[in-house]
Amino acid sequence: MSKQFIVETSARHIHLTESDFKVLFGDDASLTIKKYLSQPGQFASEQRVTVVGPKKELAGVSILGPFRNASQVELSATDARSIGLPIAIRESGMIEGTPGCKVIGPKGEIELPCGVIVAKRHIHATPEDAKELGVQDKEIVSVKVNTPERSLIFGDVVVRVSEKFVLAMHIDTDESNAGNVVPGTMGEIVK
Repeated sequence: MSKQFIVETSARHIHLTESDFKVLFGDDASLTIKKYLSQPGQFASEQRVTVVGPKKELAGVSILGPFRNASQVELSATDARSIGLPIAIRESGMIEGTPGCKVIGPKGEIELPCGVIVAKRHIHATPEDAKELGVQDKEIVSVKVNTPERSLIFGDVVVRVSEKFVLAMHIDTDESNAGNVVPGTMGEIVK
């Protein structure tokens, strides 16, 4: 049996640059940590924003920290369609050519020219994890998830390898619902 790893659901969220955050929340504002996430140094903040598309808006979207070099909104395909945006499935950070949107905070708003993505499903792994799993950085694999009555195999999963990671697979809410993924669900690579 191959090594198993946790499968986590990544709900809609936004990553912001510090300058965009200041426009939205004011010059004196700072990100307030609500809870730390599974990847080292990553956290969900107390602050929320509204993401506005051509058809409607999504209120209460969580900001994840720390600040990034480029602002990026991560939605499920259902979210993107519901607000009237095309679906751009990308790895985090690969935002060139993606749709944009308006983001509203309590002190101001910004217009992102691009940066709305549906995150490509992925596995975070350390080099040691990758060796044990028999994979390498940027490799595309399939992952079997065994859940009550909705087991499935996710294809097109990109492996991301870094010393900074903790072993975990991330999927969006659409994918999570399709597989009946709940906290504690495990996955394994199948070839």
